[in-house]
Amino acid sequence: MPDAKSETELVLERQLDAPRAAVWRCWTEPDLLEQWFCPRPWTVTDAKIDPRPGGRFDTVMNGPDGETVPNRGQFVEVEPGHRLVFTDAFVGDWQPGTGAPFMAASITFADAPGGGTLYRASVRHWSVEARERHDAMGFHEGWGLAADQLETLAREIAGRAGKAAS
Repeated sequence: MPDAKSETELVLERQLDAPRAAVWRCWTEPDLLEQWFCPRPWTVTDAKIDPRPGGRFDTVMNGPDGETVPNRGQFVEVEPGHRLVFTDAFVGDWQPGTGAPFMAASITFADAPGGGTLYRASVRHWSVEARERHDAMGFHEGWGLAADQLETLAREIAGRAGKAAS
């Protein structure tokens, strides 16, 4: 695993061709997050996002064959425009989750030289076994496809904002 910084971590790094402010909005506005957050043909509904330490980060992932996967979590750290840290160990207002915690994620956003966004998703798991399960579930492919969808949507909303300003 050449991209891991520890034995429990998976990492995805990309330079997105979209402005950081638009990428941030796609992560923090529920109606936008629902448009890109999991690889198609899966969809996300019922996003509840309260981007503050202790705030909820809930989604429901819906599969093409009727699968429904609720994901409840909480933001641990929020640096507006730059960093989001969330986990499934808590489910909002520091209430412990009901199941065994699976991961904590740190998403960072930085301006890329020449434009765009340097995007990094670091996902740490509670055990090597949990990391291996996530890797086997297709972490790189799934998070990579979602990042492609994120880039497309962020470019689109940045373009709409630019047209509205002119």
